[in-house]
Amino acid sequence: MIKISIIIKTLNEEANVEKAIESALAAIAGYEGEVIVSDSASTDRTVAIATRFPTSVVVLEDASERRCGVGPQLGFQHSKGEYVYILDGDMELNAGFIKRAIAILDEQKEVAGVGGYIHEMRTDNLELQGRIKRFQRARRKDLLDVDCLNGGGLYRRAAILRVGYFSDRNLHAFEEYDLGVRLRSEGGRLVLLEDKAVDHFSYAMGTWQLLWHRIFSGRFLSSGELFRAALASQYVGRVFREVRIVPISIGVWAYWACAVLVGLLTQPAPVLLTALAMPIVVMTVRTKSLNLALFSVLTWHLSAAGFAAGILKKRCPPATPIRSRVVQPAA
Repeated sequence: MIKISIIIKTLNEEANVEKAIESALAAIAGYEGEVIVSDSASTDRTVAIATRFPTSVVVLEDASERRCGVGPQLGFQHSKGEYVYILDGDMELNAGFIKRAIAILDEQKEVAGVGGYIHEMRTDNLELQGRIKRFQRARRKDLLDVDCLNGGGLYRRAAILRVGYFSDRNLHAFEEYDLGVRLRSEGGRLVLLEDKAVDHFSYAMGTWQLLWHRIFSGRFLSSGELFRAALASQYVGRVFREVRIVPISIGVWAYWACAVLVGLLTQPAPVLLTALAMPIVVMTVRTKSLNLALFSVLTWHLSAAGFAAGILKKRCPPATPIRSRVVQPAA
């Protein structure tokens, strides 16, 4: 049996995919392994570059099905490894991390997945700066049990098969959390190491440019889509406790409902202006940054709008095979 499958999910990653593949091939050296490039119908040279290497290359048939949850599941459909790692096309994998993660999975059968530190190579925007702070907090303890493996991880195939599918193809984001909560529901442990797992060369764009990218790519729908997934898999309570943006999105709707009601009973204009200014003032005091306060409040409101829209989006069964074409079969 193949020991490890590394799935590289890509979408227009011609600038990064070569190094991602080289790092994945180096990581499986010494193991019976495979590298699978799972492409979401790129329009650049990503697929052509990937076929230069001894990898499997599979491409999403219908570009309208692009979601963050599609790439991992598509790659998993074509994988055979006892352990499966999901790697973004703009990441470079650390072979030392893979060696230690495999040893942990071999020895501790209750562990369903192992993640590591994500080294962010760019800090051009507030979102990445916040992500770095969260990872730094998590690094304070090795072998830390966590809710999910954000940024990728090495998973046990047998554990994934027990929960039905690798990644929910309906999700524009939170696909790693959804996988994590399903694995934990079956008694699996997810552990985070202090070891660096990858170098991440993220979006080279500023804070506001990235925000608009989230809107036009559909990622702002993800909190509502996750809530729908939670209803289907019966983990709504955990979502409220563990995914901060879900109660925030619901809270934004409740906040404005109360503000409108008070305004109708008193004076609408002063009440609504006060309601608009209050969260910005509070966040400015809390973060000591007007720019960060505006970014946070705007993100909350976009997420609240997306929450409503995401709940209403039609879902297809997550385990349904994803239509694809094999551009290059297994080496």
